[in-house]
Amino acid sequence: MRNALKLALALLSLSAAVPPAAMAAPGDTLKAVQARGALNCTSSDGNFEGFAEVDAQGNWHGLDIDYCRAVATAIFGSDDKLKLIPISWAQRFPSLQSGEIDLVIKASGWLFSRDTELGLQFSMPYFIGVTTFMAHKDLAAKSLADLAGGTVCVAGGTSTEKLVSDYIKEKKYEVKVVTFEKNTEATAAYFANRCDAYAEWGPIVAATRATSGDPESHDILSDALALEGEAIVMRQGDDNWVDIANWVIAAQRIAEENGVTSKNIDEMKANPPNTVVGKLLGVTPGIGTRLGLKDDWAYNVIKKVGNSEEMYNRNFGTESRYKLPRALNSLWNKGGVFYAPVLD
Repeated sequence: MRNALKLALALLSLSAAVPPAAMAAPGDTLKAVQARGALNCTSSDGNFEGFAEVDAQGNWHGLDIDYCRAVATAIFGSDDKLKLIPISWAQRFPSLQSGEIDLVIKASGWLFSRDTELGLQFSMPYFIGVTTFMAHKDLAAKSLADLAGGTVCVAGGTSTEKLVSDYIKEKKYEVKVVTFEKNTEATAAYFANRCDAYAEWGPIVAATRATSGDPESHDILSDALALEGEAIVMRQGDDNWVDIANWVIAAQRIAEENGVTSKNIDEMKANPPNTVVGKLLGVTPGIGTRLGLKDDWAYNVIKKVGNSEEMYNRNFGTESRYKLPRALNSLWNKGGVFYAPVLD
């Protein structure tokens, strides 16, 4: 008993003498981006409603574009050092692996095969949706089963193509999948009646229908494929870079939870209502050091890009042409499934 007590005391004194873990230095990707003076991020090779769209003046906007802006702002203090590179669905991961781009923010699903076979690493999901189908109303189809002998248009090289193909095979439906390089080509083919149905991620199907010119001529079918989370994609092996992506997403959710918006952020910074807001906005030092960034990085992101609710409303919700309910993409305290990690 006495020997056991001595051993326990020795182990206790040893653990007390061990210094805390050293602070992780900025990772290789962050160093490369800072040295280059620009963040290389994905845009698109065609419009992807609500996520990446280009206007008549050549300006990009959308939720994915906003996340590219947010990461660039976290690093540089503004998004003027963001370089958007148009990349197809099929080339997004090879472009990341080759180092042409620093991260993929292109409505990319977090899949087991991508996570384990392609040398990729994913952030927490920033958007979720169910893959579904839209069909021409005059076909009177309620589900894909009613389109026997028909065709469905889908963008190739995407998780949607795999989900749809597997679903048709599993159900033994006599439906042919017709693939296109771009989503815009798939939708154009559908609206030109080259396909009986169009398949995509639910939010895109809803947005495409809402802006079709005649929404009532198209029915969303009852089939609901896998619920898929979209995430920021990075190369494996740089935990610091993954941390930055995750905490950019988290910071905007923490801001929303605490009522911090791009409009009131200066007032909140001048007089933080609680300790979390003080840490978030850099009033209390530390939020930057642990990531290799400045302590005002989250303040800059929220000031220039907004919190998570502002980003949704601008691209999909009340301030957009789509007017789509936020639903599951809301925070947990507003009927959704998203939440933020604890900022301690």
